[in-house]
Amino acid sequence: MPDHHGQTTEPQAEAQNWPSEEAPNRLFLAFSVLVLVSAVVTAGLLSWWLPQPADQSVWVGLLLALGFLLAEQLAINVDVRTGVSWSITFCEIPLVIGLFVAPFEVVLAAHLLAGVGTLLIRRVQDRILYNAGAMVFEICAAFAVATWLNNVLDGIAPSWTGVVAGALAAPLSSTLLALVCVRILGRRMRVGAAARLFLRTLVLGLVNASVGVVGYQVAVHAEWGWPLLVLALSGLGALYIAYSGLLREQRDLEALSEVSLMVARSGHQAAARPSLGVADPTDGADVSDADEWQVIADRVKDQLGAARVVLRLRFDPQSPLHVVVSGDDLPPETVDLDATGPRADALLRLPGAQVRHFRRVDSVPEIRQGLLRRGVDEALVVPLRSASHLLGVVEAHDKLSRWRGFGQADIRMIGTMASHLATSLDNRRLLATLRHDAYHDPLTGLLNRPGFRRTAGDLLRTRLDGADFAVLRIDLDVLPAVSDALGYAWSDRMIVAAGRRLRDALGPEVPLARLEGGAFAILLTDTDAEQAHEAADRLRRDLTAPYPVDRLTVEAGSVVGYAGPRTAESEQGAELDVDALLQRADVALRAARSSGEAVREYLPTMGQIFLRRFQLVTQFRQALETGQVKVHYQPKVALPSRQVLGVEALVRWRHPEFGKLDPDEFVPAVEAAGLVDALTGFVMDQSLQRVRKWLDRGLRISAAVNLSVRSLDDASFPERVAEALTRHGVPPELLTLELTESGVMADPQRALPVLRALHALGVVLAVDDFGTGYSSLAYLRQLPVDEVKIDKSFVLGMGTDLGDHAVVRSIVELGHSLGLTVVAEGVEDDLARDQLNAMGCDVAQGYLISRPLSESRLEAWLQARTTQARGMRDEMVLTLLT
Repeated sequence: MPDHHGQTTEPQAEAQNWPSEEAPNRLFLAFSVLVLVSAVVTAGLLSWWLPQPADQSVWVGLLLALGFLLAEQLAINVDVRTGVSWSITFCEIPLVIGLFVAPFEVVLAAHLLAGVGTLLIRRVQDRILYNAGAMVFEICAAFAVATWLNNVLDGIAPSWTGVVAGALAAPLSSTLLALVCVRILGRRMRVGAAARLFLRTLVLGLVNASVGVVGYQVAVHAEWGWPLLVLALSGLGALYIAYSGLLREQRDLEALSEVSLMVARSGHQAAARPSLGVADPTDGADVSDADEWQVIADRVKDQLGAARVVLRLRFDPQSPLHVVVSGDDLPPETVDLDATGPRADALLRLPGAQVRHFRRVDSVPEIRQGLLRRGVDEALVVPLRSASHLLGVVEAHDKLSRWRGFGQADIRMIGTMASHLATSLDNRRLLATLRHDAYHDPLTGLLNRPGFRRTAGDLLRTRLDGADFAVLRIDLDVLPAVSDALGYAWSDRMIVAAGRRLRDALGPEVPLARLEGGAFAILLTDTDAEQAHEAADRLRRDLTAPYPVDRLTVEAGSVVGYAGPRTAESEQGAELDVDALLQRADVALRAARSSGEAVREYLPTMGQIFLRRFQLVTQFRQALETGQVKVHYQPKVALPSRQVLGVEALVRWRHPEFGKLDPDEFVPAVEAAGLVDALTGFVMDQSLQRVRKWLDRGLRISAAVNLSVRSLDDASFPERVAEALTRHGVPPELLTLELTESGVMADPQRALPVLRALHALGVVLAVDDFGTGYSSLAYLRQLPVDEVKIDKSFVLGMGTDLGDHAVVRSIVELGHSLGLTVVAEGVEDDLARDQLNAMGCDVAQGYLISRPLSESRLEAWLQARTTQARGMRDEMVLTLLT
């Protein structure tokens, strides 16, 4: 801001973007030249108009210059909360003396000498032209008003009236000039602010002028006036010192609060910026953050009145040094100085957190060399420390406003400010760390699910209209095997290595997240479906490359599913958020697993399939309770007697919305959802209830119930079977439990204890779909099974395929050799029945005998079989009698 000598006000809030000390604009420079030229012309005309006294003592001029200089150094700067800086000086007092005793030229020279000298001492070189012109205008206005008013009021008013008016005209003229400058530079200042500025200038100018007039009158006319004046000025000086101290404390408190708030606000903004998965919890200071720190450095510099303030900040031990300079340029060789390393500096090697005051005149050679390298005479240096480590260093170079340099008040101020700054910095780092941990995976340093949702969501909202994108879901396989063999630490290493491979392949700007386990998510922008497929395939190949683990090489597999916005729903205008895209990519990934593909794109039909499966799973328990799920029975007959030995219980579901459902559709979904125990219990209860009814009618017909592999993992399952048999009063031999060959042989050692417990109950155990798996004869001999069921695929092809015929014959012979009952499924014609009978097969089941029947239809079928059997027996008896 331009310096207005006398009492002035600097309107910073109303006139923002005022030319700064570091970079005055051309318009301000042109205005300054105009002001100075106009002031010189005005001074010349005024010097010609004013009467020329005979006495122009040089000593008077020097004493006035000393008075002006002292008044400039005793200025008080008041920082108003609204952003206005109010400078209170006492230049009106020496001006009043000059109006009484010295000619115009002498007062003008003294004022210029003191004012320009003060600016040079303070190194305010870019405003010298403007302030020199303002000083000339002040003296011109003072003498013009004083001379004119004395001529008008000659003999009417006391002689000091013109002096007081002239002393008031000086600061008012400089204030008016400042307002004109504000207007010319295109800045706005409200009328109310300008009025308050003039009022304050008038009041304080009047006080200073009155003090000057009273002091002069007392010194000249009163007896022993000089000692009395010295006594009064001493009291005023003490009052000034006390008032100045209070104002400084107020300014210091406001500055401390302001700096702390700025650091806290900067920390919130830095922590809120999205990251793409970099492990650094603070990520240093970016461009926008640097602006905040520049404002903080400027505020510290203004508060201390220093020529330069340097903030050397290290936001993280691994991050580079961040240097912020306010004021004079820092010599290049001193920019990256640090307290450690090859560029360690003596001024920065400070233990503790105390303020150090270094002066060139009384420092040791090492310190003196550090000051010389910075081009300064003195410096205040204070480290910023947290409880654990050094956060940075604050340097203040050369005091501007006082010749004596930095004082105790400045040392206390920078120490307290550094303490607040260190606390705010530490809180900022803690907040940034907490935010980083909230949005990043602790193992890989990549984004986690919330972080991916946030970062990808921001990118999708800001993308250009029509820009394609894709969300990829990648699963890394074989991790359980690695964990079982080598421990979880090695599987974690594989996840970290996989994340590093993906980051290297994608680059630092692509959002990449680890969701859970070996699952990763990626957002690709500006990519179409073909490019997304190529990228997915490339990333899958990168992940499946062998992983070196210790001295081993571990093979890994991966599956990729991806989804974009080009679906039927989005074409109809539906908004897709990140969660929806992740869910669709997951659906595509599961579809890829089901189909055996490595990469699969999401299609709307997939969503319908999985949505339907989800509905079936969530509605299954209700379907059991409301009777939607029923049990049908397919009879099994003995060969060759064709006697009904038993039935196989088969579940059927008639959905109110989807109609009749195929068991192959809902049973795997129910099993995957963990509801298979409820299904098994329901079928077993219904079957045992039916067997009990037959027993009550004198019929011994067994029921076969299919078991899930999950039942073989449940050690309590045999107890539940025993409880059900007891509850329904059914002998255990009338219950057959069927297990698939692949399910039993996948882990026979694990299934063996449950099978033995079931066998001990007397329950019949059967291996279903025999011949389609990978049975080991050694294990088959160890398993406590009673039956084998030949898969229907062999029985259906037996009449036309010699190979199927040979397989069926081999299974029959193998079963009999092991003492097992052999059951053939899929018997649909007489030829197959006759061939099985010729082979010695024990039991037949299939459409030739009967389709699966409901309870009522099964009873009718049994009734018909019983009637037919009675008719045949009666016919045989009649034949024998005849």
